[in-house]
Amino acid sequence: MKSRIARKFQALRKEGKKAFIPYIMAGDPDIKRTGELVKVLEDCGADIIELGVPFSDPLADGPTIQAAAQRALGGGTTLHTVLEFVSTLRNSTQIPIILMTYYNPVFKYGDEKFIEDALSAGVDGIIVPDLPPDEAEGLIRLSRKKPFDTIFLLAPTSTEERMQKVCHASRGFIYYVSITGITGTALSLDPFIGSHMAQIRKISDTPIAVGFGISTPEEAATVAGIADGVIVGSAIVKRTNGPDEELRQYLLSLRAAIA
Repeated sequence: MKSRIARKFQALRKEGKKAFIPYIMAGDPDIKRTGELVKVLEDCGADIIELGVPFSDPLADGPTIQAAAQRALGGGTTLHTVLEFVSTLRNSTQIPIILMTYYNPVFKYGDEKFIEDALSAGVDGIIVPDLPPDEAEGLIRLSRKKPFDTIFLLAPTSTEERMQKVCHASRGFIYYVSITGITGTALSLDPFIGSHMAQIRKISDTPIAVGFGISTPEEAATVAGIADGVIVGSAIVKRTNGPDEELRQYLLSLRAAIA
């Protein structure tokens, strides 16, 4: 059975469209606000939503998302909280939802129980930036038995061997990190990104989504020209605690650029 993520990319490909994948931190500043934000994102054309699970030591995240994680942790948000939230959310939306989490909370939860509970709640996949496929055999094996996608990261510095591993381990889409660094870093596309995309597509027909550093409609349009999906995180998180109308206008500008 295909996941909601796979079905969404399949539908977009048929329509000749690219995926808009916004990221927000669950529980920032509280779960009620997260529910409001999911509705805003969906209303503004999001195809898939990445929900961050707050963690105390987010090594891949820049200051904006680190601060959001601290606010969420301060409000008591945990992995259990996020799963309960998604379960409630499924009463009002069927938009594909991915959890972006560090491995420590999943390890404590237990791989098998996490996948069972995540699927039961309505989560469609997971991104774990500090867990390479070489060390994720259990998570991959367990997820293959279910419509649950494991999404791994590739970077401009990835070797061909690394590309092979990530492509074979990834389901739903492959997450291509546009820059070498942390989230929120200014976008400077690697000049070899086009050739890297071609290499990846020779190995796998899994969709490729690009993230890290994308903040303007112009940048989103550039990335949409070479990838199957565009991920925007820090630039959205910066606006989530401001006026909703400003956030809506920003999201609509991204959606228009990606379409």
